[in-house]
Amino acid sequence: MLIVKLAFRNILRNRRRSLLTLLSMGGGFFLLCLTLSMSEGSYSNIINIFTQDHTGHVQIHKENYLERPSLYKTINHADEIITLLEQKTLVLGVAPRIYSPSLAYGKNKTFPAQVIGIDPEREAKTTGLDNKVNEGYYLTRPLANKISKDAYFPAMIGFSLAKNLQLTVGDELVLISQGIDGSIANDIFNVVAIVGDASSYERMNVYISLTAMREFLSMAGDTSKVHELALILSSQSQAREFAAKTQSALKDESLSVEPWQVVESSFYKSMQADKKGSYVSMGIIIFIVSIGVLNTILMGTMERTREFGVLKAIGTRPLAVFTLIMLESFVLAIIGCLLGLLLALPVCFWLAGVGISMPEPIDMGGIIFDTMLGEVSWFVVLLPSIVVISSTLIVSFIPAIRAAKISPLKALQAV
Repeated sequence: MLIVKLAFRNILRNRRRSLLTLLSMGGGFFLLCLTLSMSEGSYSNIINIFTQDHTGHVQIHKENYLERPSLYKTINHADEIITLLEQKTLVLGVAPRIYSPSLAYGKNKTFPAQVIGIDPEREAKTTGLDNKVNEGYYLTRPLANKISKDAYFPAMIGFSLAKNLQLTVGDELVLISQGIDGSIANDIFNVVAIVGDASSYERMNVYISLTAMREFLSMAGDTSKVHELALILSSQSQAREFAAKTQSALKDESLSVEPWQVVESSFYKSMQADKKGSYVSMGIIIFIVSIGVLNTILMGTMERTREFGVLKAIGTRPLAVFTLIMLESFVLAIIGCLLGLLLALPVCFWLAGVGISMPEPIDMGGIIFDTMLGEVSWFVVLLPSIVVISSTLIVSFIPAIRAAKISPLKALQAV
């Protein structure tokens, strides 16, 4: 208790030195917190934009469909699985999909295209595909899911595909593929919408309803079979845990439930590599803060040489002197973190709500990233606190050892 009182008394008595130390620690906490908030917020924003664009947070497939896609690797009883998933509070949307690489023909040109059968309402709820229609109307518009007056199913086509085939809304699109029964799948569709732009994921896709897709691929009798279930969750950070729990809950062991980190492994790995680069800048900040704290504490220890000599002369043990300096540093670190927190929180909240608009948007795999957002979380607050406190205690170790080993006679003779 005596050492604690002495530590606080020394902090209050040496106001100038204590203020310099607090400014160094508080400034370091502020910079670390701000850097971490910008880093985590920007990455979370990019991930949310990417996953909510088309991938979803979790996907369910048959066996190894991700590695080796096949028309015959279908999820049976998809309706039952969708009903089960939609009952979970964490799930915001489930989008069933059927895929088929096809040859698209329009006017006098032919191009390869990815035809995707979707549930229009569920797809809009999961990925917001309806917001990407820049010409025409989405499939959920009245009569859009029904066969047109020319007996053609409606289709939405990507911007680049429409440009290559010289098609616009109201034109006819011919698709040729392989049916699930081995026959040649071919049909004519009526273009009702142009979706996406030249850099978006949808640029070479064709979207038709699940009913139209099943008829096109001769799957009309298999109304509960799909190739993929894409899920959107209320929090992308829980994707791994949710995927693991769902995998164990499903009765069909042939199904594979994967989080977005596995589905888009190349994107995830590039994000992790970029994160490591940001840790280098944070390491530089930690180093600068540590040097500043070390210099301040070392100078303070040298100024108090005679004081430590008196303490040693009256019988104070070296361990008590060591504890005194470490305790002073710890208290200053706590106060410095609180000071830095008071300065950093308003800025972090502003960054999380408003962000910083980038002068030139960045295109990341078709995803436009134009705003740097911050993040306010326990991780953003606790990590800088741990770093500042631990680095302060580490750099205080040397001055504390020096003061504990000082000779009372030499200390009292010091000028």
